[in-house]
Order: sequence, then structure tokens, then C-alpha cells
Amino acid sequence: MTVRFTVGAQDGGSQARVGEIATERGSFRTPAFLPVGTAATVKGVWPGQLRDMGYDCILGNTYHLYLRPGPARVRGLGGLHRFMGWDGLILTDSGGFQVFSMSALRKVSDEAVTFRSHIDGSLHTLSPERAVEIQEALGSDIRMVLDECVGYPADRKDVEDAVRRTTLWARRSLAAATLSAGGMFGIVQGGMHPDLRRRSAEEICSLPFPGFAIGGVSVGEGKDLLRETVSLAAPMLPGDRPRYLMGVGTPGDLLFAVSMGVDLFDCVLPTRNARNGMMFTSSGPLAIKQARYADDPLPPDGRCPCTTCRSFSRGYLRHLYLQREMLGSMAMTVHNLHFYADLMRRAREAISHGYFVELVKESAVSGND
Repeated sequence: MTVRFTVGAQDGGSQARVGEIATERGSFRTPAFLPVGTAATVKGVWPGQLRDMGYDCILGNTYHLYLRPGPARVRGLGGLHRFMGWDGLILTDSGGFQVFSMSALRKVSDEAVTFRSHIDGSLHTLSPERAVEIQEALGSDIRMVLDECVGYPADRKDVEDAVRRTTLWARRSLAAATLSAGGMFGIVQGGMHPDLRRRSAEEICSLPFPGFAIGGVSVGEGKDLLRETVSLAAPMLPGDRPRYLMGVGTPGDLLFAVSMGVDLFDCVLPTRNARNGMMFTSSGPLAIKQARYADDPLPPDGRCPCTTCRSFSRGYLRHLYLQREMLGSMAMTVHNLHFYADLMRRAREAISHGYFVELVKESAVSGND
């Protein structure tokens, strides 16, 4: 299993670039956003709808799929693609973020992470080798190494330990790969400390990964520090490999990171916000539960061609939300995912034609920053 990356157009006023990630199953253009399909489904949408929006790659979660339904069952049912009816590409994260976010339920050592399931309290062990084994059983196209993610704020000693352990685990992950290390990305940690970020980048980028990720951001640090860290970390990663910013974020955050040379993103924001009644629009976020939309006959976004905006009014969507009708969550999810897919399409077009800086300014003015 191999992953190849080629860079095409580059923006003259920033580090933004258009590229292509190719795997044995297929390819997709970057910059790209990956919808989060935590439990083998992107909540509220059919796989075909994602394809129609322009998505070619989605994300699956190793932690959740390991607990339910289990990698052996997924493999027995034909692998993750067939299991979920998705004919595009799948990137699986290692489950590290989920495990490390449950500080009260886990114990970390250099050997592995021992944790209790959030479902039934059962005890489990996740090692770098086991994370690789699970992802290979799932059959994903791009796999992530197990890393140690530290929240913010954190003691410097804890961040230093995470950097050391992340490098140790990255090496063990490469050694454990049986399909090929060609589909596995390394992850850079280091918290908000520039010197530790540099150390982690030097160590991880010295290993033969075909792509690299910036981990340990969007963990409580706030927008300014997030962007400062991304602007520091992105140039540390090799320019001839895809750069992946994990777990970020708002449309403005994505465009900022693209301007720093980042190629790949995932975040639960468009789907989670939709279920909570918030839609991203060309004129800024729209909270559908507000009373002012009760009699509003307009579509959520008059400039959006998605099925939701062609079919439903703000007043109807507010009614669905207040009644907790599942159609409301589905319709708003479709819109938000379409918005994100279109944002990345517009970014690629703007980079290719030399007006990316104007697109960033437009997003900031709209209030989606």
C-alpha cells in the first residue's frame, strides 16, 4: 500500500498549494477536508451524498471501531469500505486522541496505553503495534501512528514525555506494519512549545513516512495560539509530502492553515454543529433555533446550491429542530458538509488562479473566521 503526493499550483502570496494524494484505491485533490465518520458512518448522510458533494476521502476512528463492532467483524464483512458502503478512500486515526482525552480512565507507559471503555468500563490495552494491527484489519487507505496527545495547559515535562513517547511509538509502528508502511502518516507533537515542536518535527520527519500530521492542537489553547502553533509547525514538515492538520476547525482556521501550506483537514465541527442547529453560510454562522427565523421563508443560504437550500426554508428547519425531528439534523448536516466541500473547492480554484488571499479576506468578512 503506497501513498504518493504531487504538488501542482502554488499561491504567490502565501504558502498555499494545490496537490494530489494518490493511493492504490484512488486519489483526491488537496487542500481537502475529510468528513468525520467516527463509527463507520458520517452521521446523517448517505455515502452517495458525500460523493455528490465532492468528497473522495473520509475519516474513520480506530478507537470507536475497535470497541464496536470490532476489527475482526469489520474484516469478516469485507473490510471497512464494503462494511459502510463507501467506495472512496478512508483515513483512520489511531484512536490516540480519544484515549488521551479520557484522563480519568487511562494509564500511559512507554509500552502502551491501558484504558477503560467509555461504553461498559471494560479494560483494554492499546499499543502502537495493536493500533497498526487494528487499522490494517479495517483496511483503511491511510493509517495514523499512535501518538500521545497532551491537552492545554500542560506541564512542560508532560509535553516532553509525549514528544519522546510519540517518536518511540512512531518507530515501533513502522516496524509493526505488515501491509506496508507506505500508507502510514507520522504525527508531530510538542504542545505550544516552539522548541519541542521543532524537536518532534526533526525526529518524526527523519522517519520514512509518506505524510506527516500536526497533532496536539485544538486542545483548549484558543484561536490565536492555535494559529501561532500551526504557522510555526507547518513549515517544519517536508514540502514534498502531504501535511495534515488534525481536528481543526472553523472555515477561517482551515483557510489560515492552507495559507501556511497545510493540505489535509478533519473536524467534527460541520456535523456536530448541524445537529446542534448551527449552519455555516456565505454571510456567517446561522443559529436556526433563534425566534427570528420562525416565519422566515428564505433558504439558509441563498448562494448555496445544496439540496437543503434548494428544498427547505429557515422557518421549516427551525420547526424540525425544535421538534427534534431527525430530518432537521440530516438537512443541516448536508448543508454544512456541502459548505466545507465547496470551501475547499474554492480554495483550490483560488490558489490555481492567483486570488487565494482575496478568498481568505472574504471568509473573514463573512464572520466564518
